[in-house]
Amino acid sequence: MHAIESAPGRTAAPSSGLRERKKQRTRDALVRAALELFSLKGYEGTTVDEIAGAADVSQRTFFRYFAGKEEVALAVQHMVESHFFAAVYDRPAEEPPLTALRAAVLASWDTIEEAIQAVVPLELHIRTYRMIQETPQLLAAHLRRLAELEDQLAQEIARREDLPADDPRPRILVAAFSGVMRETGKLWADVVDGDMAELRRTTARYLDQIGPALAENWRS
Repeated sequence: MHAIESAPGRTAAPSSGLRERKKQRTRDALVRAALELFSLKGYEGTTVDEIAGAADVSQRTFFRYFAGKEEVALAVQHMVESHFFAAVYDRPAEEPPLTALRAAVLASWDTIEEAIQAVVPLELHIRTYRMIQETPQLLAAHLRRLAELEDQLAQEIARREDLPADDPRPRILVAAFSGVMRETGKLWADVVDGDMAELRRTTARYLDQIGPALAENWRS
């Protein structure tokens, strides 16, 4: 069989799949360049021009993908959070809420390292996480994002349990769950030092303490 040739003087239009892959490669290159520069020069000491130059694109191209430095700094962390939220949606409808949240986060840890490493080295992501915690502007943006995700999680649990919007139990559960996740996140960056298997074990151990911590008499 002969290959199909395009008309003389014209090139075949790339498929939408190819275009999307090219866009994803450019986006990932910008994220890697930004996080590497932040690690070397600090968040405040890095400019958008430097990020674009390191990724070998124009400033205009940078702004096609990101609104600014804040968004690119949080890009991988947002990916991690979205990965978890998708895992919640995949849980069987008959699972109790805390069981579903626990299973979703542990399942997401099984695949999230590969997803992170497809964009940046895990060690660079850890350094970026620490930078987010230490940079007031980034920490504020990160916490705003978490608050939005907590609202979405509470709404999803209410939907799963067929509860009215004013039932406080989904929000209370999500608040307790989010507190555990923030604590294990800090341990991961500061103590576990990026060991995903250890993070998974620590997360499971901490989540298993929610019920006893709320119900038990600690002095007994």
